[in-house]
Amino acid sequence: MLDLKLLENANRLLFSVPLRPVQGDRFQPTGFPSLGAASYQTKDGPKLLVESAQSMANRFESTCWDSEKNSPVKPLDGISHVTVNHKGNFLTDSMLEAHRINSAYLLAGKDDTFLKKLKKELGGLEALGPIDRKKLAEVLLKLDVGSLIHGCFLAKKELAGGRLRIARALSAFIEASGVQIAASGGVKNDHVHPGKVEGDPKNHFGNIPFSRDEYVADKIDCHINLDLAQIRGYGLNQNVQNLLIILALYRVRKLLDGDLRLRTACDLEPVDRKTLVASRPEGFELPSLTDLETAVELAIKGCRKLMEHTTVTFEEELKSAKDEKNEKVDDDQDELDDDLDEDGTSTEVTPDE
Repeated sequence: MLDLKLLENANRLLFSVPLRPVQGDRFQPTGFPSLGAASYQTKDGPKLLVESAQSMANRFESTCWDSEKNSPVKPLDGISHVTVNHKGNFLTDSMLEAHRINSAYLLAGKDDTFLKKLKKELGGLEALGPIDRKKLAEVLLKLDVGSLIHGCFLAKKELAGGRLRIARALSAFIEASGVQIAASGGVKNDHVHPGKVEGDPKNHFGNIPFSRDEYVADKIDCHINLDLAQIRGYGLNQNVQNLLIILALYRVRKLLDGDLRLRTACDLEPVDRKTLVASRPEGFELPSLTDLETAVELAIKGCRKLMEHTTVTFEEELKSAKDEKNEKVDDDQDELDDDLDEDGTSTEVTPDE
């Protein structure tokens, strides 16, 4: 059994884990639409966001998923989650969805079984009045325990007016300090028809040169924050609190022990995997993956009756954006035809009339 005594009086568990590129010095940060890399100035000099909190949450969760079996990894057998099937085959799971149980595949399909189940389970949480967070936490524990770790926002107005939300208890981001741009470039060669040097970028013919910005940094750190006060604030019993803490630690250790290949040109690793000591509370050392696997299995066993695996169906046809656009054009044409008389003149009243 893990010794969690050091965490009993702490409100936060904080780690700052030094990272380095697996090879060389360059790395590629995350990019944002219309912004590119997120670089900024601080009192300590230029810094760069290498990986966002949103992305890190997805990466933590992915360490718990067996993509070959389409189920949680073996040590997590018995945790609560929701599987979505389509035409008898696996489609997705709440552990894979960016919005977890607020996923459209669970709440926006023709099959409203899960929505009705949520409404029933959350009975008493109305559109007006204070939210009973303990009741919400109990329901999330039963249906999707990861929501109590990675956060959840049930935006459906049918569910307490769309006010049900849980902040992330486990969050992380990767930040680089003392950064400089490492500019480079290349060319997409067309050996069949090189054409002009500039090529034809629209159709991808010809030789097409391109520029590329990577970065180098004095240091790269993965900052991890587990909100222990939030976990206690759910009002759940001590066994559940321990389960949530151990699940969070398992995710952290599994990610840091695995491949931190965030992108093709961003392959990182901890400078020292073996000794990962918290900055708060001082002296708490991240347990080994072996110890955490044993501990999480025992913790799940102790809470198994409070969790369930739910399976629902998504009945809609899966269509591409192009198909949906064509359908919208057809629908618009049908509406136009409905507004025309037999002689082709419009029956719609204009503002001038």
